[in-house]
Amino acid sequence: MPSLSWVNLEWRWQKFFYVLIVVEVPFTISALALFGIADPDLYRTQLWQEGANHGWNSDPIEILYSYANYAPISTPTPWNQWITTYNVIIAVLSMFVMLVKTVMFITDTFPPLLSVIIHGTLAALYAVSIDNQAASDYSDPLHPSKYPWYLTRSCGAPVNPSLKGYCQQAQGAFATTVCLCALFTLHMVIALICCRRTRAQKIELASQLSDYESPVSTFDDKKWEMEMGQYPRTPGTTGGMKTPMTPRTLAFNTLDGALPSRRPNKDLPLRHHIAMGNETYTGI
Repeated sequence: MPSLSWVNLEWRWQKFFYVLIVVEVPFTISALALFGIADPDLYRTQLWQEGANHGWNSDPIEILYSYANYAPISTPTPWNQWITTYNVIIAVLSMFVMLVKTVMFITDTFPPLLSVIIHGTLAALYAVSIDNQAASDYSDPLHPSKYPWYLTRSCGAPVNPSLKGYCQQAQGAFATTVCLCALFTLHMVIALICCRRTRAQKIELASQLSDYESPVSTFDDKKWEMEMGQYPRTPGTTGGMKTPMTPRTLAFNTLDGALPSRRPNKDLPLRHHIAMGNETYTGI
């Protein structure tokens, strides 16, 4: 039996897969919109500065001072540009995967094993995004921040009212990331369960494999010889192996001198009578 015979290539709960797709569509579109709006720096630096004004995190101006003093420091992870770009990339990737896998599932070319690989990868990518969005900011020892302030505080007072909408967008982007990570994890778990064959499927597979087995392979050597003994021998091999005599064999042996050549008997005289005037010619 093949080593991957335990892998099931069919979905058990197809309707449940469609339900997950329907749930995934609005979250994927929301992630693509929220991350696309935030890129490259619509409100990230403004929220960073707002937190510094209230003493909730480090101050962006410290980055400029560090470069001026020839002691540059790295931008804290939640306020870094690369995390915004990273979120846009995985949102676009999620949209592409959602469209492709839907078409493949409809055409029965999206097995559970492939679903485990794809959704496991997406879940890991979104887990990294969650970790970066909720990263700490300890660049300023006087104002340490374990989490970004908009994840632990409301967007109301004392936050600047002009930043309330941006604060809510940042919160919504983080919530969407968490939901997509959970959704892709659920996708992966369900596909992993479907990969395992049930007892009935294993019995059916064993039955199908047995139908393709050759009946001759079940015979031992002795029985095989007995079966072969029932068939007639090749002509010319009775009483031991002999070379069968065929007209072609006789001809080749004659040419090689193995057998005496059969010279044809002398033809009888053939008389040809040709009448030419009064003379008659006889030829042999």
